[in-house]
Amino acid sequence: MKRALSLPGLAYGGDYNPEQWPEEVWAEDVRLMAEAGVNMVSVNIFSWALLEPAEGAYDFSRLDRILDMLYIHGIAADLATPTAAPPAWFFKAHPEALPVDADGRRLSYGSRQTFCPSSPAYRAAALRIAGELGRRYADHPAVVMWHIHNEYGCHNAECYCDTSAEAFRRWLRARYADDLAALNNAWGTTFWSQWYYDWDEIIPPRATGAVPNPTHRLDWRRFCSDELLSLCTAEREILAQAAPNTPATTNFMVMYNFDSLDYWRWAPALDVVSNDHYLRSTDPESEIDIALSGDLVRSLAGGPWLLMEHSTGAVNWQPVNRAKEPGELRRNALAHVAHGADGIAYFQWRAAKAGAEQWHSAMLPHAGTDSAIWRDVVQLGADLKALAEVRGSTGTAETAIVWDWNARWALELPSQPSEEVRYLDLVRSWYEPLWRSGVAVDFVRPDADLSAYRLVLSPSLYLVDDTGAANLTSFAERGGTLVVGFHSGAVDENCHVRLGGYPGAFREVLGVRTDEHFPLLPGRTVGLEGGGTGSLWSERVRPTGAQTVSAFTDGPLTGVPAITRHGYGTGTAWYVATLPDPDTLAALLERASDEAGVTPVRTGIPQGIEVVLRRGPDADYLFLIDHLGLGAEVPVAAGAVELLTGKLPADGSVRVQPGGVAVVREAR
Repeated sequence: MKRALSLPGLAYGGDYNPEQWPEEVWAEDVRLMAEAGVNMVSVNIFSWALLEPAEGAYDFSRLDRILDMLYIHGIAADLATPTAAPPAWFFKAHPEALPVDADGRRLSYGSRQTFCPSSPAYRAAALRIAGELGRRYADHPAVVMWHIHNEYGCHNAECYCDTSAEAFRRWLRARYADDLAALNNAWGTTFWSQWYYDWDEIIPPRATGAVPNPTHRLDWRRFCSDELLSLCTAEREILAQAAPNTPATTNFMVMYNFDSLDYWRWAPALDVVSNDHYLRSTDPESEIDIALSGDLVRSLAGGPWLLMEHSTGAVNWQPVNRAKEPGELRRNALAHVAHGADGIAYFQWRAAKAGAEQWHSAMLPHAGTDSAIWRDVVQLGADLKALAEVRGSTGTAETAIVWDWNARWALELPSQPSEEVRYLDLVRSWYEPLWRSGVAVDFVRPDADLSAYRLVLSPSLYLVDDTGAANLTSFAERGGTLVVGFHSGAVDENCHVRLGGYPGAFREVLGVRTDEHFPLLPGRTVGLEGGGTGSLWSERVRPTGAQTVSAFTDGPLTGVPAITRHGYGTGTAWYVATLPDPDTLAALLERASDEAGVTPVRTGIPQGIEVVLRRGPDADYLFLIDHLGLGAEVPVAAGAVELLTGKLPADGSVRVQPGGVAVVREAR
């Protein structure tokens, strides 16, 4: 049974690292936290070297004072196990615990996450200090949640050392029921004479002279995700023994630049799902990435979640670190709340004056309180206090997008028909028109229960097992509307091509058969019947029951279907054999949505206003976010209240200020 976070209202705070500062600074910290409305901070994330200065010798005196101080000032603690950054003494004693890269280089310590996930010495040391923390602080009144580790896999998702090789072989023996012939069959090892006669012959997919075996590489990605998950669950069990009623979380990284962990497998192991999210400086519409990420994390959590880290301004780790524009800090944070976050936290509370992240923005910047960021931080605290009643409400969607980390990993293996086809880019291209039109979206596994949805989109499902394929097919057969993107259903869970023509697992439900792919060169487009263009991909589609909606109008496939529609059972299945331009794709998805009976959250919303709905037991909460800076009047229900101002709209509409946010409570 999952344990809930017992914190009134929405959580607000960030990573707090008082150990980096003299104690005389701490009093100022808690005074300013009160001014900003901070009610929870994450502590102890990188304190291992201070807590355990030598193996088995502990000094908790500083942490005792920190937690006592927080409790006295009414600030809750999300207490972390510091296991993401082992101290130098550990690596001097256990150099074999350092990670090895694919080229065989053993990396050094001197940063964070410099350990091999399969190292027995690391596991023992991590569990030992987690146990000490659990026993010491199980009943501390400041501690409301355990924060396990930090950003698992951020820098060490893969280690190629001999210890990892042994762990990989154990994982494979479990996966293939100790049947080496089954592994050889799954990996297709008759190709290039890769057949294995002994388990000890199997090694990680280290750097080699040619293209690696794709199934070997895919199983390795699965193993690496599971190996880190085993560390997380081991720490969780240690903490649960000490404090069975305290919830635990770890911070996921559902964002554009991280794909190492299969979070569908991770989410059930946690009481509270948390996420870190940072913007890409080169993304001109990063608000779409915020929304997509938020919807995906809400789907992983099955409801509300916590934003554990984001930035008040610039980060420090991109080639050029863009500062946020006026109003962007507030819009970003409240957009995460709109998409299900029950708490907003930053890295970090006070900007560091030394260390690798000294140029990362913080809630309290280097300039101190006489700064735009600080004023925005204080304003956001007041906003979140005004939105306290939103806590626990969730979204409702009639549309689902299929998301699968296995399919993502497999699609981006070497030797695909086109390296230009990238999983997240495809998903975002399909998500964007729904976001613009105010259609609520959930993300689902291929084998998820789809009974709550009218429309299911599968922009990119290159790999799918028989269960997932049957589930999606059954959805259409039972009356749903299914839309499938190109190069889907091509291979099974072992990366074996499904023979008989593409799109493999979905030929029957889609009513089409393709005998050859024609991927498009970068910058090349093909015309589509009815106007518009396609990019990235084309293929020779032959209908076997489907109707042609649009055909290619130039190139080698002139006249060949590009978009098809097929009645199947009591439902409908569409196939999109290219990437249509944004307007054409938006029109296609609008047609499919209308056909499925999907309705947007609210109609008549002015352009540039993001509209998101969270539903509580007695009221709906309508979030209206102006990303274009134009301002707008939006009609609302009679008796509605705008929560951020406390005003009751007198004329049946609410004013969204240019670049601003309005949150409207409408009673049901």
